[in-house]
Amino acid sequence: MTYNVYLSALLMAATCCSLLLVYLCYKRRDLPIAVSYGLGMLTGSFYSFGYGFEIISSSMEHIRFWLRIEYIGIPFGTVLWFIMVLQYTGRQSWVRPRNVALLMIVPLITFTAHNTNEWHHLFYTSMTMNHTEGFPLVTLVKGPLYRLHVFYSYSFFVVGMIFLLQMFLRAVPRMKKQIALMIIGSWGPFGFTLIYLSGVIYMPIDISPFGFLFSGVFYMWGIYQFNMLRLAPLALQQVFESMEEAVIILDTDHSLTSFNRSAKRIVKELSNKNTGQPAAELFSGYPLLLEMIARGAASASRIQLTGPDGDYYNVHLSLVRNSRQKIVGKMLLLSDVTEAVHAEEKLRDNARQLSDLNTFKDRMFSVVAHDIRDPLAVLVNLMELLEEEMQAERGEHEEIVQEMGQQIRNTFELVEVLLDWFRSQREGMIFNPVERDLAHTVQASLRLLLLRSDNKQIQIISEIPGDSYVYADKEMLDLIIRNLLSNAIKFTDHGGCIRLKAERSDRHMVIAVSDTGGGISPEQADTLLKNDYRISSAGTSGERGVGLGLTLCREFVQLNGGKLWFDSVPSQGSTFYFSIPLPPEAPLIQAGNSIGRG
Repeated sequence: MTYNVYLSALLMAATCCSLLLVYLCYKRRDLPIAVSYGLGMLTGSFYSFGYGFEIISSSMEHIRFWLRIEYIGIPFGTVLWFIMVLQYTGRQSWVRPRNVALLMIVPLITFTAHNTNEWHHLFYTSMTMNHTEGFPLVTLVKGPLYRLHVFYSYSFFVVGMIFLLQMFLRAVPRMKKQIALMIIGSWGPFGFTLIYLSGVIYMPIDISPFGFLFSGVFYMWGIYQFNMLRLAPLALQQVFESMEEAVIILDTDHSLTSFNRSAKRIVKELSNKNTGQPAAELFSGYPLLLEMIARGAASASRIQLTGPDGDYYNVHLSLVRNSRQKIVGKMLLLSDVTEAVHAEEKLRDNARQLSDLNTFKDRMFSVVAHDIRDPLAVLVNLMELLEEEMQAERGEHEEIVQEMGQQIRNTFELVEVLLDWFRSQREGMIFNPVERDLAHTVQASLRLLLLRSDNKQIQIISEIPGDSYVYADKEMLDLIIRNLLSNAIKFTDHGGCIRLKAERSDRHMVIAVSDTGGGISPEQADTLLKNDYRISSAGTSGERGVGLGLTLCREFVQLNGGKLWFDSVPSQGSTFYFSIPLPPEAPLIQAGNSIGRG
């Protein structure tokens, strides 16, 4: 058995080694350098695989066929290796589609010239069979296009090696071994080819494909010993891409050099095609960014790049300097702080709500004082009458004593209810709606205000039917009705009349409290239900208040899902309306004639 068979087997082993590296690169295809390196090793596998069959072929026809297989990879290997070196040495910005297309011009000429050589003989001037080694070999006389291919390949090899040596000299000690393996592995195919082409040593066969076996050993060592496909510039690229902050890098001419995925999410115009584009064109829709780029180093906090509805960003622009402190570019760093801004806004809203609750607490204390003062004032008056009569005569005062007892009991019941309600509100405003009998609720409030209405000889008429149910907080509804009735009594003259009505409208019950008092002046009507209204007018009998009752009524009505409004005609009286939701299971009844409008 001649030695060409052993060489063929060795070349098959080199092919397998190359394909293994291609597989490892495919697993890490998310890294640009793994793609270029994997494609480079794939071209080498075509070369070694084709040549392994070429040296055991027995005819010129078979040799030509396997040469065509080899030249699927040979023309492109150097360019792919050079692209890998650019990425490995931190020159990723040079790898632009346009530049890659230009680099591929000569390889495409080589590929085309080789496959059409029988027509022009510019790649090989002649091809002859040689049997001096005991097995068929082809002797090739190279033409001008072959020499162009060799010159082109080694030109880029020299430039690439310069880049790798520069990187080696500047690298920290722990990185030098990894770079050294990259350099030695790169010399495999190119070094073996150089020895073969130079003719310094007589080589009857082309040893160039064996260089891929040599190269594969060192690359495999680097990958498993130093994780070469992921460390150094690769790791920096990976970190750069995985950063949550958006990073945009510009050169000294304010042209786009690089950016990460986060930047693309924020600035939708960014794409690989924009590399090299001036910032003035790229960021025309982001005037703040252009202003910062023009100024130089600058920072801005919590800005919105895309209008008032956009997200918030902290933007920082810094100058990029080399080891000699010379400015070589600018870097924009954008941090998304939308969540932090919204959290602060929520805290401010909570603070405002807390302030509102504090104000509400103060109002409630005023209302409590207002509700308790009236019956206590009546008790004081009754006591004074009792004392006067007791001084005048020693008779029985049964009627006065009974009335005093009733007022005392009513006052005690009111205080108990209010205290219970305050205890339930210690953790904040608690809204607990229940189904209430509206007629029963009105009657309970009328009993508390009976003495005040009798003293002024005011007739109170409730036209609310007994089957009127609403869905509201018990204490809030009591306070609303009690305040509206109290105000009606306060502003109604002696001998006047107060009337209560209720009608269903949509899913609400609308309650009306009408009086025959003096009405509300236009000036008062404009501010009566506003938050800043604090003026309390004296009643027809000189009654005084704290000016907060209607404001609290409005707030309680709103909390229950309704609204409060009024109609008033000076010298003819006023009607206050408020709506309260019906119970969930109540049927929908649309009133033919509404009793008021909001």
